[in-house]
Amino acid sequence: MLDLLIPSLSVRPLAGYGEKSPACFLVEFEGRRFLLDLGEEPATGRLPELSEAGHIDAVLISHGHADHVGGLRALDSIGNPPVFASAMVRALGDAPLRSARDLPVRGRIKIGGVEIETGRSGHAPGAVWIRVGGPAGVLYSGDFSREGTLYAFDAPLPARYLIVDASYGTYDEPLEPTVDMLARMASSGPLLLPTQPNGRGLEMAVHFDERNIPIALCDNHIAIARRVLKSHQGVLDDNAAERLSAAVAAAVDYTRVESSYGAMLAADGSAASGLSETLLATFLERRLPVIFTSTPAEKSAAGQAIASGYAHFARWNVHPRLRDLRWLIEIVQPEKILLAFLAESGIDKLRDNLPILPRGT
Repeated sequence: MLDLLIPSLSVRPLAGYGEKSPACFLVEFEGRRFLLDLGEEPATGRLPELSEAGHIDAVLISHGHADHVGGLRALDSIGNPPVFASAMVRALGDAPLRSARDLPVRGRIKIGGVEIETGRSGHAPGAVWIRVGGPAGVLYSGDFSREGTLYAFDAPLPARYLIVDASYGTYDEPLEPTVDMLARMASSGPLLLPTQPNGRGLEMAVHFDERNIPIALCDNHIAIARRVLKSHQGVLDDNAAERLSAAVAAAVDYTRVESSYGAMLAADGSAASGLSETLLATFLERRLPVIFTSTPAEKSAAGQAIASGYAHFARWNVHPRLRDLRWLIEIVQPEKILLAFLAESGIDKLRDNLPILPRGT
């Protein structure tokens, strides 16, 4: 198990290092112990190695996706420490997120005498990066994106230790060509896009609407859009509320898209449940195009559809590209770096493509 130490600071991944696994990082700073996220593997329900957690003073949540919060169902196994999450993450989550304490989307608080600072990460509604212990502590990027259409992004702060979302490895392509390609497809026939409403789905709706592509949104997308619009202060980028409102107002019933042309955005992103699961079978039967924009598990229905050639994958960037990782390292100037959410083989390749990294990275 990787366990990197700086005097007064230690960082240990309980999951999230050496593979694409749930997020959970144990940080000890000046005697206080924090978990940064507590996720589960969505496909299997696998949890982090919580037997190694010991006493925890607080759990700090970066955002509300299952691989970052799904493990909260096991809070009692670590003594039920308090959970901190942003207001939007709490509003969109289930228990115990609904009863979590407030973590600002951009600001600072003290927990157990340790300074905690946050900024918006551009990845999902209410998503934040987190700095524990000021410049002498650790900066956890969470999942972050500098290409977002809706969710605001704040430049992170310097820290001695950086835990960074490296899930894309050396991938460095911009989002715009993917948007253009999907818009062309949707303008010539119906296109099914299984997607995550609490993330890329609403951004996709805005992009297509502003290209005059008819869009349909499933009930989950509509419900989350309304919650985001109701309490968007400090979460959305400039003019994003107006742009999202326009996209939601323009959305039509999905049966109209299925029978003519346009983009159908349906939860969930892997077509393992919800309307996307139902529509996947219909679209495949009729040989209509289906595009997955996040990498599905090989043995899932989505993975099998892609392997068979009946569906395709086109990445819609919601994580940092190589150029973003280089930028972040220059901003944070860490002494040590943990490259998270990436297989060991990918870590070795990524190291060769980044600026000279600190010892112990």
